[in-house]
Amino acid sequence: MSWAHAEDGLQLQWLTTDRQAQPLSIDTPSPYFGWVVTHAPRGTKPLGYRIEVAHSEAALADDRPDIWDSGLTPGRASFDIAYAGPPLASSSRYYWKVIARTSAGDTSATSWFETGPSLQQWSDAQWIGKSPGGTLAAPLLRHVFTVKNGLASARLYIAAGGYAEVWINGRSASDAALSPDFTDYDKRVLYLAHDVTALLRSGSANAMGIELGRGYYGLTNPDVWHWEKAPWHGEPRVRALLKLCYADGHCEFEGTDAHWRIHDGPTLLDDVYGGETYDARRVQPGFDTADFDDSHWRAAAILPAPKGVLQAQREPPVRVVQTLRATAVTTLHSGSYVVAFPRVIAGWATLAVQGKAGDTIVLHYGEKLLPDGSVDDRDDHHYFEHGLQTDRVTLSGQGVEHWHSHFSWKGFRYVQVDGWPGTAPSLDAISAQVVHTDVPLIGHFSSSNPLLNWIHVAAVDTVLNNLYGIPTDTPMYEKNGWTGDGMLGADMMLRNVGADTLLSKWVQDIADARSTDGVPLLIAPNPGWGDGRAPPWHAAYVLVPWSLYWQRGDRRTLADHVDGMAHYVDLEYARSPGCIADTELGDWVSPETPADGGNAPEDKRIAATAYLYRMAEVMAQIEHVLGNDTQSRHFDEMSARVRAAFNQQFFDPAKGLYRGQGDDGVRQTHQLLALDFGLVPTAQRSRVIDALVQAVHGHDDHLDTGALGTKLLLPMLTATGHADLAWIVATQTSFPGWGYWRENGATSLWEHWKLDARSRGHYFLGTIDDWLFGDVAGLRPLAPGWQRIGIHPALTAWLDHAEADTMTPYGRAAVAWSHPSGKLQLDVDVPVGSTAEVRVPMATPQAMTESGRPLSMLKSVHALHACGADTCFELDSGHFSFR
Repeated sequence: MSWAHAEDGLQLQWLTTDRQAQPLSIDTPSPYFGWVVTHAPRGTKPLGYRIEVAHSEAALADDRPDIWDSGLTPGRASFDIAYAGPPLASSSRYYWKVIARTSAGDTSATSWFETGPSLQQWSDAQWIGKSPGGTLAAPLLRHVFTVKNGLASARLYIAAGGYAEVWINGRSASDAALSPDFTDYDKRVLYLAHDVTALLRSGSANAMGIELGRGYYGLTNPDVWHWEKAPWHGEPRVRALLKLCYADGHCEFEGTDAHWRIHDGPTLLDDVYGGETYDARRVQPGFDTADFDDSHWRAAAILPAPKGVLQAQREPPVRVVQTLRATAVTTLHSGSYVVAFPRVIAGWATLAVQGKAGDTIVLHYGEKLLPDGSVDDRDDHHYFEHGLQTDRVTLSGQGVEHWHSHFSWKGFRYVQVDGWPGTAPSLDAISAQVVHTDVPLIGHFSSSNPLLNWIHVAAVDTVLNNLYGIPTDTPMYEKNGWTGDGMLGADMMLRNVGADTLLSKWVQDIADARSTDGVPLLIAPNPGWGDGRAPPWHAAYVLVPWSLYWQRGDRRTLADHVDGMAHYVDLEYARSPGCIADTELGDWVSPETPADGGNAPEDKRIAATAYLYRMAEVMAQIEHVLGNDTQSRHFDEMSARVRAAFNQQFFDPAKGLYRGQGDDGVRQTHQLLALDFGLVPTAQRSRVIDALVQAVHGHDDHLDTGALGTKLLLPMLTATGHADLAWIVATQTSFPGWGYWRENGATSLWEHWKLDARSRGHYFLGTIDDWLFGDVAGLRPLAPGWQRIGIHPALTAWLDHAEADTMTPYGRAAVAWSHPSGKLQLDVDVPVGSTAEVRVPMATPQAMTESGRPLSMLKSVHALHACGADTCFELDSGHFSFR
């Protein structure tokens, strides 16, 4: 990542093209540029920018951009600035420079990006693989080619139906795993680009080897979602294009074709759910080298292309990001052992084992243990016909052998090893690899309370365990992109990790997975399953783009999908008689429900109608943002009608609360949805708040919410003057609550509040993290992209200190507060391009100082005033220390 600084200390960092740092395959006609101004003096404001694009760094150094010059453009924009020059050539490198003009002076930085191949260039590569009707073994493919003298650069572009692992001259072509990411292959197919220059030998023969995994393209284990019957289903296939450019400036392309050779490899079966079967005796040593004898191999088959459009993958690839050492090895019986690791993860285990040829080791992965100490890898729902999370490895007998799965991942903390040869494995014989989409950590929270700290760490770990090109719902069981789960967790993801490109890709998956009439399905991508009606889940199609806009300033996703979103909301409204909607999925996994899941004992129409209202309201705002005022008024009017119907149908004026048919008592989630979504008439708001508080007291100051209500409970209690009750609920250690999990040994977040929750890898009950940032630390966006930042610590009476930070599109925003010696100390960082609204819990503004000076003397502090029992003011960019 490039940066430069001026003499005054200003720096530009985090230069991105299409929200990627120096990408190798941009395929959008008009890529977007972004940067962050850092090391700026207090009060610095952005004044404008100039972007230059050129064929060479030298041209930029001389300010002679030969492609495009934006000219000096006034304004505060510093991200998602669209290229507006002539069409970009395919598979080419471009250098770009930004000169940022600020009130503290000008500074500049340069970076580069590369475009992907054109359709004409892709025509040099064909889709190849194994002919249908053979074994299920993962095919090995190889090809020998010559690289001329004077090689300057080499790019490898890989598309696959399924997964493709690539080696060149005996070395891995990249550190990507389980790649490319999967999609609805009838709609789009992703490709990855790799710089392989260093792997090739000029002036000699070179070899490329590829092993193909089935992934979601050719899955064979029958399951409840019918991935094995997906409309695109077939044998895994690959399309590889190698671009070789030489010092004299000319370039050549090598692509997959009928000259490639194929052979069944040692992976006899691979299944993303069931696991893998591997026979090391069938390894083909050196198949990815030029001098390998492939005379016993056969010609690869030319296979039909997937129907989907070929697109560059924008989100980071899946990678191994960490290795964990075992913490214990327990003997079950001779040859059978259970290996424990520090926490629940997603990924796989790696063996280092020595045995005889033909010895077979069976690995069972699970998140918990059965009473007899064995690993629980049961499939109680009977989702999978041929097993779950089980690897079988047959040894070759050639010394110490190392192996891990390549085309499946597991959710686990424990691995049961059956058939281990010799004595018990040592702690170093089996390690665990943490594997997920390699998103950067961009957020942080900590406090003086160990439980809150544990919740945050467990929430982030659980989110990461579920990022595999999409936000999944459990790495052990379902591995599906359940729309409601991702919608609830989107803010948490975008605040803590760099998940914006992944979620924008997933919004496209949701769009691709709509039914023929335009309604989103329950999971995305989708093999043709789950067309049930569930507005709280379908709302992901509208609310995830809205989260992307608020958290990351992403206007492009709104523009790309506004027509489809509007069509769906119109359709949902039209099929809701009297403006009252219905749903199959309501406040899922409230504490009373069975441990394997279920709807709360309440009228699901309330959640359905509340989400219909929320979607209509948000659509009105989206249409306004995009300048579609007629459509904005249409959705405003729709939301008003739904609001009126909701109150007429569900508000009980005698008791001042919301209730529906079949409700078990006063439901916390009903009151929360009405309050948070703005459905409650102003005159009735205090009564509904009282009803919510009494409902919490009625459960002995515990939550009684499932996935929908849990996200709203603590922020709403805090916002309505009940921070004390929010604190009590958050820190309960008895059932149900996060502390109850921790008291019972949890290292991650679970699918249900109960101890016998099926999965221990679910994030959708972890949205308390919204409250940790927004209320405990007091850091939240008040305008899209964090252009205005709210600083309002609301729990200072219950903690000694708390702090949080996140990387906004403008830069790092942070707050840290403590009260040593009984006096509040507040440190705030506001990035250049943003302003902050600060609210401090003290009633005497004149008693506050910043770096020893009264606030009234500071140029960067504005509108200082008392606001109720608090002190409020506005703040320019910079670092501030208040006392």
